[in-house]
Amino acid sequence: MLYPPGNNHAWGPKHILLTISLLIKGTLTDVISLNGANIGSVIGSNEVVFINFYADWCRFSQILAPVFEEASNKVKEEFPTPGKIAFGKVDCDSESDIASQYHISKYPTLKLVRNGQLIKKEYRGQRSVDALVQFIKDQVRDSVQQIDSLDKLDELNEKKRHIIGYFADVNSDSYRLFTKIASTLREECEFHSAVGPVSESERSMGDRVVYRAPQTTHQDIAFIGSLTDFDGLLNWAQQNCVPLVREITFDNAEELTEEGLPFLILFHHPDDKDIVQRFSNVVQQQLKSEKSSVNFLTADGQKFKHPLHHLGKSESDLPVLAIDSFRHMYLFPHDVKKDLETPGLLSQFIADLHSGKLHREFHHGPDPTTPYPTPPPPGSDNAEGQQEQKIDHIPHDVNRDNAPKQPTSPPESTFRKLAPSRNRYTILRDEL
Repeated sequence: MLYPPGNNHAWGPKHILLTISLLIKGTLTDVISLNGANIGSVIGSNEVVFINFYADWCRFSQILAPVFEEASNKVKEEFPTPGKIAFGKVDCDSESDIASQYHISKYPTLKLVRNGQLIKKEYRGQRSVDALVQFIKDQVRDSVQQIDSLDKLDELNEKKRHIIGYFADVNSDSYRLFTKIASTLREECEFHSAVGPVSESERSMGDRVVYRAPQTTHQDIAFIGSLTDFDGLLNWAQQNCVPLVREITFDNAEELTEEGLPFLILFHHPDDKDIVQRFSNVVQQQLKSEKSSVNFLTADGQKFKHPLHHLGKSESDLPVLAIDSFRHMYLFPHDVKKDLETPGLLSQFIADLHSGKLHREFHHGPDPTTPYPTPPPPGSDNAEGQQEQKIDHIPHDVNRDNAPKQPTSPPESTFRKLAPSRNRYTILRDEL
Protein backbone atom coordinates (compact mmCIF):
# COMPACT_ATOMS: atom_id res chain seq x y z
CA MET A 1 0.00 0.00 0.00
CA LEU A 2 1.48 3.34 -1.04
CA TYR A 3 1.27 6.26 1.30
CA PRO A 4 -1.90 8.36 0.76
CA PRO A 5 -1.70 11.67 -1.14
CA GLY A 6 -1.01 14.75 0.90
CA ASN A 7 1.63 13.08 3.08
CA ASN A 8 4.66 13.30 0.82
CA HIS A 9 6.90 13.97 3.80
CA ALA A 10 6.54 10.33 4.83
CA TRP A 11 7.66 8.74 1.58
CA GLY A 12 10.83 10.02 -0.03
CA PRO A 13 12.16 9.12 -3.50
CA LYS A 14 14.52 6.60 -1.90
CA HIS A 15 11.66 4.59 -0.38
CA ILE A 16 9.57 4.72 -3.56
CA LEU A 17 12.48 3.52 -5.74
CA LEU A 18 13.24 0.73 -3.27
CA THR A 19 9.61 -0.41 -3.34
CA ILE A 20 9.47 -0.36 -7.16
CA SER A 21 12.75 -2.27 -7.35
CA LEU A 22 11.42 -4.97 -5.04
CA LEU A 23 8.17 -5.22 -6.98
CA ILE A 24 10.08 -5.69 -10.24
CA LYS A 25 12.21 -8.41 -8.64
CA GLY A 26 9.09 -10.07 -7.28
CA THR A 27 10.67 -10.45 -3.84
CA LEU A 28 8.10 -8.73 -1.66
CA THR A 29 6.92 -12.11 -0.36
CA ASP A 30 10.31 -13.24 1.00
CA VAL A 31 9.37 -12.09 4.48
CA ILE A 32 7.11 -14.71 6.06
CA SER A 33 3.60 -13.52 6.92
CA LEU A 34 3.05 -14.88 10.40
CA ASN A 35 -0.32 -15.92 11.76
CA GLY A 36 -1.76 -18.13 14.45
CA ALA A 37 -1.29 -21.24 12.34
CA ASN A 38 2.41 -20.87 11.49
CA ILE A 39 4.12 -18.59 14.02
CA GLY A 40 4.94 -21.43 16.41
CA SER A 41 6.56 -23.59 13.74
CA VAL A 42 8.54 -20.68 12.26
CA ILE A 43 9.91 -19.70 15.67
CA GLY A 44 10.61 -23.29 16.62
CA SER A 45 12.49 -24.16 13.44
CA ASN A 46 14.81 -21.13 13.20
CA GLU A 47 17.69 -20.01 15.39
CA VAL A 48 16.83 -16.33 14.91
CA VAL A 49 13.48 -14.85 13.85
CA PHE A 50 13.26 -11.10 13.28
CA ILE A 51 9.62 -9.93 13.36
CA ASN A 52 8.08 -6.70 12.12
CA PHE A 53 4.78 -5.94 13.89
CA TYR A 54 3.00 -3.43 11.65
CA ALA A 55 -0.31 -1.94 10.52
CA ASP A 56 -1.02 -1.16 6.87
CA TRP A 57 -2.50 2.25 7.70
CA CYS A 58 0.51 3.35 9.78
CA ARG A 59 2.80 5.68 7.83
CA PHE A 60 5.91 4.55 9.71
CA SER A 61 5.03 0.92 8.92
CA GLN A 62 4.66 1.81 5.25
CA ILE A 63 8.08 3.46 5.20
CA LEU A 64 9.74 0.51 6.92
CA ALA A 65 8.15 -2.27 4.82
CA PRO A 66 10.42 -2.08 1.72
CA VAL A 67 13.50 -1.52 3.91
CA PHE A 68 12.68 -4.61 5.96
CA GLU A 69 12.10 -6.65 2.78
CA GLU A 70 15.43 -5.63 1.25
CA ALA A 71 17.26 -6.36 4.50
CA SER A 72 15.66 -9.81 4.51
CA ASN A 73 16.88 -10.46 0.98
CA LYS A 74 20.45 -9.44 1.80
CA VAL A 75 20.56 -11.56 4.94
CA LYS A 76 19.17 -14.53 3.02
CA GLU A 77 21.94 -14.20 0.45
CA GLU A 78 24.61 -14.22 3.17
CA PHE A 79 23.01 -16.89 5.38
CA PRO A 80 21.15 -19.27 3.06
CA THR A 81 21.22 -22.25 5.45
CA PRO A 82 17.66 -23.26 6.36
CA GLY A 83 16.84 -22.86 10.05
CA LYS A 84 19.45 -20.15 10.65
CA ILE A 85 17.58 -16.85 10.18
CA ALA A 86 14.03 -15.95 9.22
CA PHE A 87 12.36 -12.57 8.74
CA GLY A 88 8.68 -12.46 9.62
CA LYS A 89 5.91 -9.90 9.73
CA VAL A 90 2.65 -9.68 11.65
CA ASP A 91 -0.30 -7.60 10.44
CA CYS A 92 -1.50 -6.53 13.87
CA ASP A 93 -4.99 -5.60 12.61
CA SER A 94 -5.73 -9.08 11.28
CA GLU A 95 -3.62 -10.94 13.89
CA SER A 96 -4.72 -9.07 16.99
CA ASP A 97 -4.23 -12.11 19.25
CA ILE A 98 -0.55 -12.31 18.30
CA ALA A 99 -0.15 -8.56 18.76
CA SER A 100 -1.68 -8.85 22.22
CA GLN A 101 0.49 -11.84 23.10
CA TYR A 102 3.62 -9.84 22.24
CA HIS A 103 2.34 -6.69 24.00
CA ILE A 104 2.48 -4.49 20.92
CA SER A 105 1.56 -0.90 21.77
CA LYS A 106 3.09 0.97 18.83
CA TYR A 107 3.74 0.50 15.11
CA PRO A 108 6.11 -0.60 13.75
CA THR A 109 7.71 -2.68 16.50
CA LEU A 110 10.67 -4.91 15.66
CA LYS A 111 11.23 -7.86 17.98
CA LEU A 112 13.76 -10.67 17.94
CA VAL A 113 13.19 -14.30 18.91
CA ARG A 114 16.34 -16.34 19.50
CA ASN A 115 16.24 -20.09 20.07
CA GLY A 116 12.52 -19.85 20.74
CA GLN A 117 13.00 -17.18 23.42
CA LEU A 118 11.63 -13.67 22.92
CA ILE A 119 14.39 -11.14 23.52
CA LYS A 120 13.11 -8.49 25.90
CA LYS A 121 15.08 -5.68 24.27
CA GLU A 122 13.46 -4.79 20.96
CA TYR A 123 15.30 -3.28 18.00
CA ARG A 124 15.51 0.52 18.32
CA GLY A 125 18.36 1.27 15.95
CA GLN A 126 18.45 3.02 12.60
CA ARG A 127 15.78 1.91 10.12
CA SER A 128 18.02 1.42 7.12
CA VAL A 129 18.82 -1.72 5.15
CA ASP A 130 22.46 -1.70 6.21
CA ALA A 131 21.63 -1.16 9.88
CA LEU A 132 19.09 -3.99 9.95
CA VAL A 133 21.47 -6.36 8.15
CA GLN A 134 24.31 -5.54 10.54
CA PHE A 135 22.01 -6.03 13.53
CA ILE A 136 21.11 -9.55 12.39
CA LYS A 137 24.73 -10.40 11.58
CA ASP A 138 25.63 -9.40 15.13
CA GLN A 139 22.94 -11.73 16.46
CA VAL A 140 24.45 -14.84 14.87
CA ARG A 141 28.11 -14.22 15.56
CA ASP A 142 29.77 -16.58 18.04
CA SER A 143 28.68 -15.53 21.52
CA VAL A 144 31.19 -17.74 23.39
CA GLN A 145 34.75 -16.50 23.87
CA GLN A 146 37.29 -19.33 23.86
CA ILE A 147 39.86 -19.36 26.67
CA ASP A 148 43.23 -20.97 25.98
CA SER A 149 44.64 -20.36 29.46
CA LEU A 150 42.82 -20.39 32.81
CA ASP A 151 44.98 -17.45 33.89
CA LYS A 152 43.04 -15.29 31.43
CA LEU A 153 39.92 -15.77 33.52
CA ASP A 154 41.53 -13.51 36.13
CA GLU A 155 41.61 -10.73 33.52
CA LEU A 156 37.86 -10.66 32.85
CA ASN A 157 36.08 -7.33 33.11
CA GLU A 158 35.06 -7.09 36.77
CA LYS A 159 32.14 -4.82 35.95
CA LYS A 160 30.43 -7.51 33.85
CA ARG A 161 28.58 -10.72 34.63
CA HIS A 162 30.22 -13.87 33.29
CA ILE A 163 29.19 -17.48 32.65
CA ILE A 164 32.17 -19.81 32.30
CA GLY A 165 31.99 -23.36 30.94
CA TYR A 166 34.62 -26.08 31.31
CA PHE A 167 34.20 -28.84 28.72
CA ALA A 168 36.08 -31.86 27.43
CA ASP A 169 34.84 -31.61 23.84
CA VAL A 170 33.15 -28.98 21.64
CA ASN A 171 31.13 -31.75 19.99
CA SER A 172 29.43 -32.80 23.22
CA ASP A 173 25.72 -32.25 23.84
CA SER A 174 26.51 -30.16 26.93
CA TYR A 175 28.74 -27.78 24.95
CA ARG A 176 26.16 -27.40 22.17
CA LEU A 177 23.51 -26.53 24.75
CA PHE A 178 25.93 -24.08 26.41
CA THR A 179 26.38 -22.22 23.12
CA LYS A 180 22.60 -22.08 22.70
CA ILE A 181 22.22 -20.52 26.16
CA ALA A 182 25.02 -18.08 25.34
CA SER A 183 23.26 -17.03 22.16
CA THR A 184 20.00 -16.48 24.03
CA LEU A 185 21.53 -14.37 26.82
CA ARG A 186 24.29 -12.63 24.91
CA GLU A 187 23.09 -9.14 25.92
CA GLU A 188 22.90 -10.00 29.60
CA CYS A 189 26.14 -11.92 30.27
CA GLU A 190 29.53 -12.58 28.73
CA PHE A 191 30.12 -16.29 28.03
CA HIS A 192 33.50 -18.02 28.05
CA SER A 193 34.58 -21.61 27.54
CA ALA A 194 37.73 -23.58 28.24
CA VAL A 195 37.72 -26.82 26.25
CA GLY A 196 40.01 -29.86 26.32
CA PRO A 197 43.27 -30.18 28.27
CA VAL A 198 43.26 -26.52 29.32
CA SER A 199 40.12 -27.12 31.43
CA GLU A 200 41.15 -30.48 32.88
CA SER A 201 41.91 -29.13 36.36
CA GLU A 202 38.37 -27.75 36.58
CA ARG A 203 36.67 -30.96 35.39
CA SER A 204 37.53 -33.50 38.07
CA MET A 205 33.80 -34.30 38.30
CA GLY A 206 33.08 -33.81 34.60
CA ASP A 207 31.97 -30.83 32.51
CA ARG A 208 30.72 -27.90 34.57
CA VAL A 209 29.40 -24.36 34.25
CA VAL A 210 29.85 -21.51 36.76
CA TYR A 211 28.67 -17.94 37.19
CA ARG A 212 31.06 -15.13 38.13
CA ALA A 213 29.44 -12.03 39.59
CA PRO A 214 30.79 -8.49 39.11
CA GLN A 215 33.67 -7.45 41.36
CA THR A 216 34.62 -11.08 42.11
CA THR A 217 37.33 -13.45 40.89
CA HIS A 218 37.41 -16.75 42.78
CA GLN A 219 33.87 -16.83 44.19
CA ASP A 220 32.20 -18.60 41.27
CA ILE A 221 28.75 -20.15 41.71
CA ALA A 222 28.39 -23.56 40.06
CA PHE A 223 25.30 -24.84 38.25
CA ILE A 224 24.34 -28.08 40.00
CA GLY A 225 21.78 -29.41 37.53
CA SER A 226 22.19 -31.41 34.35
CA LEU A 227 24.13 -29.66 31.59
CA THR A 228 21.79 -31.22 29.03
CA ASP A 229 18.69 -29.68 30.67
CA PHE A 230 18.14 -26.58 28.51
CA ASP A 231 15.31 -25.08 30.57
CA GLY A 232 17.09 -25.69 33.87
CA LEU A 233 20.37 -24.15 32.72
CA LEU A 234 18.57 -21.25 31.02
CA ASN A 235 16.57 -20.41 34.16
CA TRP A 236 19.70 -20.57 36.31
CA ALA A 237 21.62 -18.34 33.90
CA GLN A 238 18.75 -15.84 33.66
CA GLN A 239 18.54 -15.54 37.43
CA ASN A 240 22.24 -14.71 37.58
CA CYS A 241 22.61 -12.65 34.42
CA VAL A 242 19.50 -10.45 34.66
CA PRO A 243 19.87 -8.35 37.83
CA LEU A 244 16.91 -7.34 39.97
CA VAL A 245 18.35 -3.83 40.23
CA ARG A 246 19.40 -2.07 37.04
CA GLU A 247 20.91 1.32 36.32
CA ILE A 248 18.79 3.69 34.26
CA THR A 249 20.66 5.83 31.73
CA PHE A 250 19.61 8.07 28.88
CA ASP A 251 20.45 5.18 26.53
CA ASN A 252 18.09 2.62 28.09
CA ALA A 253 15.40 4.89 29.59
CA GLU A 254 13.04 4.47 26.63
CA GLU A 255 13.04 0.69 26.74
CA LEU A 256 12.72 0.63 30.54
CA THR A 257 9.82 3.06 30.33
CA GLU A 258 8.11 0.96 27.69
CA GLU A 259 8.12 -2.10 29.95
CA GLY A 260 5.20 -0.32 31.60
CA LEU A 261 6.17 -1.08 35.20
CA PRO A 262 6.46 1.71 37.78
CA PHE A 263 9.97 2.60 38.89
CA LEU A 264 11.34 2.33 42.41
CA ILE A 265 14.38 4.45 41.77
CA LEU A 266 17.35 5.39 43.93
CA PHE A 267 19.02 8.66 42.93
CA HIS A 268 22.56 8.63 44.26
CA HIS A 269 25.86 10.46 44.01
CA PRO A 270 28.08 8.66 41.45
CA ASP A 271 30.78 8.16 44.09
CA ASP A 272 28.38 6.65 46.63
CA LYS A 273 28.82 2.95 45.84
CA ASP A 274 27.79 1.91 49.35
CA ILE A 275 24.18 3.12 49.08
CA VAL A 276 23.82 1.39 45.70
CA GLN A 277 25.00 -1.90 47.22
CA ARG A 278 22.72 -1.47 50.23
CA PHE A 279 19.75 -0.80 47.95
CA SER A 280 20.57 -3.86 45.82
CA ASN A 281 20.83 -6.01 48.94
CA VAL A 282 17.52 -4.88 50.41
CA VAL A 283 15.72 -5.42 47.10
CA GLN A 284 17.17 -8.93 46.90
CA GLN A 285 16.27 -9.73 50.49
CA GLN A 286 12.87 -8.04 50.88
CA LEU A 287 11.36 -7.19 47.49
CA LYS A 288 12.11 -10.13 45.20
CA SER A 289 8.40 -11.02 45.00
CA GLU A 290 7.68 -7.59 43.44
CA LYS A 291 9.95 -8.03 40.41
CA SER A 292 7.00 -8.61 38.05
CA SER A 293 5.21 -5.44 39.18
CA VAL A 294 8.02 -2.92 39.78
CA ASN A 295 11.31 -2.03 38.09
CA PHE A 296 14.08 -1.50 40.65
CA LEU A 297 16.51 1.11 39.35
CA THR A 298 19.44 3.29 40.32
CA ALA A 299 20.23 6.64 38.72
CA ASP A 300 23.18 8.99 38.75
CA GLY A 301 21.77 11.96 40.64
CA GLN A 302 24.12 14.37 38.88
CA LYS A 303 22.93 13.32 35.43
CA PHE A 304 19.25 13.05 36.36
CA LYS A 305 18.89 16.48 37.96
CA HIS A 306 15.56 17.17 36.30
CA PRO A 307 13.57 14.46 38.15
CA LEU A 308 15.20 15.54 41.40
CA HIS A 309 14.12 19.11 40.72
CA HIS A 310 10.53 17.93 40.23
CA LEU A 311 10.73 16.26 43.61
CA GLY A 312 11.96 19.46 45.21
CA LYS A 313 15.39 17.94 45.75
CA SER A 314 18.92 18.69 44.60
CA GLU A 315 22.31 17.02 44.54
CA SER A 316 22.89 18.00 48.16
CA ASP A 317 19.89 15.84 49.19
CA LEU A 318 21.27 12.61 47.70
CA PRO A 319 20.54 9.77 48.16
CA VAL A 320 16.86 10.17 47.27
CA LEU A 321 14.42 7.27 46.87
CA ALA A 322 11.17 7.65 44.95
CA ILE A 323 8.50 5.84 43.00
CA ASP A 324 7.61 7.02 39.49
CA SER A 325 4.20 5.60 38.57
CA PHE A 326 4.24 7.28 35.11
CA ARG A 327 1.53 9.58 36.42
CA HIS A 328 3.28 11.06 39.44
CA MET A 329 6.45 10.77 41.49
CA TYR A 330 6.32 9.92 45.19
CA LEU A 331 9.13 10.38 47.71
CA PHE A 332 9.99 7.61 50.15
CA PRO A 333 8.64 9.08 53.42
CA HIS A 334 11.61 7.99 55.53
CA ASP A 335 15.30 8.75 55.84
CA VAL A 336 17.00 6.73 53.09
CA LYS A 337 20.35 6.42 54.83
CA LYS A 338 18.88 5.41 58.21
CA ASP A 339 15.77 3.46 57.28
CA LEU A 340 16.57 1.74 53.98
CA GLU A 341 16.96 -1.71 55.54
CA THR A 342 14.17 -1.37 58.12
CA PRO A 343 11.97 -4.44 57.53
CA GLY A 344 8.63 -3.63 55.92
CA LEU A 345 9.14 0.02 55.05
CA LEU A 346 9.98 -0.44 51.36
CA SER A 347 7.41 -3.19 50.86
CA GLN A 348 4.74 -0.98 52.45
CA PHE A 349 5.78 1.91 50.19
CA ILE A 350 5.20 -0.31 47.14
CA ALA A 351 1.96 -1.71 48.60
CA ASP A 352 0.69 1.85 49.06
CA LEU A 353 1.37 2.49 45.37
CA HIS A 354 -0.53 -0.61 44.26
CA SER A 355 -3.49 0.15 46.53
CA GLY A 356 -3.74 3.75 45.30
CA LYS A 357 -2.98 5.10 48.75
CA LEU A 358 -0.02 7.20 47.59
CA HIS A 359 -2.16 8.89 44.95
CA ARG A 360 -5.09 9.47 47.33
CA GLU A 361 -2.96 10.89 50.10
CA PHE A 362 -1.07 13.25 47.84
CA HIS A 363 -4.34 14.64 46.53
CA HIS A 364 -6.48 14.56 49.65
CA GLY A 365 -4.20 14.19 52.66
CA PRO A 366 -3.66 11.13 54.88
CA ASP A 367 -6.25 8.35 54.80
CA PRO A 368 -8.51 8.37 57.90
CA THR A 369 -7.24 4.89 58.77
CA THR A 370 -3.58 5.93 58.68
CA PRO A 371 -2.07 5.48 62.16
CA TYR A 372 -0.36 8.66 63.27
CA PRO A 373 2.65 8.82 65.59
CA THR A 374 1.94 9.81 69.18
CA PRO A 375 2.27 13.61 69.34
CA PRO A 376 4.78 15.08 71.80
CA PRO A 377 3.42 16.63 74.99
CA PRO A 378 2.05 20.19 74.60
CA GLY A 379 4.77 22.74 74.94
CA SER A 380 7.51 20.25 74.16
CA ASP A 381 10.49 21.78 72.40
CA ASN A 382 10.43 18.85 69.99
CA ALA A 383 6.84 19.37 68.82
CA GLU A 384 7.62 21.93 66.15
CA GLY A 385 10.76 20.06 65.11
CA GLN A 386 8.81 16.86 64.43
CA GLN A 387 6.29 18.76 62.32
CA GLU A 388 9.09 20.36 60.30
CA GLN A 389 10.78 16.97 59.77
CA LYS A 390 7.55 15.46 58.44
CA ILE A 391 7.09 18.35 56.04
CA ASP A 392 10.60 17.89 54.65
CA HIS A 393 9.79 14.34 53.57
CA ILE A 394 6.43 15.01 51.88
CA PRO A 395 6.52 17.10 48.69
CA HIS A 396 2.90 18.27 48.77
CA ASP A 397 1.21 21.31 50.22
CA VAL A 398 0.89 21.29 54.01
CA ASN A 399 -1.77 23.44 55.67
CA ARG A 400 -0.49 24.82 58.94
CA ASP A 401 -3.43 27.08 59.78
CA ASN A 402 -6.29 24.56 60.18
CA ALA A 403 -7.90 25.89 57.02
CA PRO A 404 -10.08 23.44 55.00
CA LYS A 405 -7.90 20.92 53.17
CA GLN A 406 -7.46 21.53 49.47
CA PRO A 407 -6.65 18.81 46.93
CA THR A 408 -2.90 18.68 46.33
CA SER A 409 -0.82 17.23 43.50
CA PRO A 410 2.41 15.22 43.66
CA PRO A 411 5.08 16.00 41.07
CA GLU A 412 4.26 14.72 37.61
CA SER A 413 6.27 11.84 36.21
CA THR A 414 9.38 12.94 34.33
CA PHE A 415 10.40 9.50 33.02
CA ARG A 416 7.13 9.24 31.11
CA LYS A 417 8.58 11.85 28.78
CA LEU A 418 11.33 9.38 27.82
CA ALA A 419 8.79 6.94 26.34
CA PRO A 420 8.85 6.12 22.57
CA SER A 421 8.61 9.16 20.30
CA ARG A 422 5.52 9.84 18.21
CA ASN A 423 7.89 11.06 15.49
CA ARG A 424 9.10 7.46 15.10
CA TYR A 425 6.09 5.29 16.00
CA THR A 426 2.33 5.29 15.75
CA ILE A 427 1.34 4.84 19.37
CA LEU A 428 -1.53 2.37 19.52
CA ARG A 429 -2.59 3.11 23.07
CA ASP A 430 -1.25 5.08 25.98
CA GLU A 431 -0.49 2.39 28.53
CA LEU A 432 1.72 4.36 30.88
